[in-house]
Amino acid sequence: MVLSLGQDSGDFAENSGRIQAFYIGHRNTLGILSPDAFTQANPPVVTTNVSATLAGITQVGVLGGTVAFTRPDAGNGFVGGPVEGTADDTKLVPLGFFINDAVGNAYENTPGIISGKGPYFSGQGTFGLSLWETEDLNGGGALTWEVGDKVYASRNGLATNVADANNTYEMQAGAAAPTLLGVVKVAPDADNSLLVIDLRV
Repeated sequence: MVLSLGQDSGDFAENSGRIQAFYIGHRNTLGILSPDAFTQANPPVVTTNVSATLAGITQVGVLGGTVAFTRPDAGNGFVGGPVEGTADDTKLVPLGFFINDAVGNAYENTPGIISGKGPYFSGQGTFGLSLWETEDLNGGGALTWEVGDKVYASRNGLATNVADANNTYEMQAGAAAPTLLGVVKVAPDADNSLLVIDLRV
């Protein structure tokens, strides 16, 4: 059974993100959304050389299929999107991928706003993402995705396969190596619109 979460497939690309669950690991609901999880711009940090998958997305807040980070700057037990320049950026660690958009969609239930929770997938599983980095955030050109690529959290909270300080959130924060989020199982191409990964975090 395939579970598709996020906005309807007919219009999700114009408004928000989507994650498709092929094999579900953990659905973690232990975490309060940081205040900026409802208001962040998309992209939230790097605004040049950004992913083409964000084109047409006007919705604010964390999106389904983007990376959930620990957010100690917001308080004990908080999760949210990426932010830079906190007292200790090294404590913002990727946890998995958000299941839903924080602010919900027009004419739909808004569980994030009502509960203050931001559930995310972690602990294995296989998922298809509608949002991922298509560009080197340092202006290095288009990214090529291949089966077997390692997946990390970009500075904009999207999946990336580039592990350097200009692209990978944790390397920018001074970590020796980024957290491995997963491995590419199916690369996006003309026949497949999603980046399918086996989750490792």
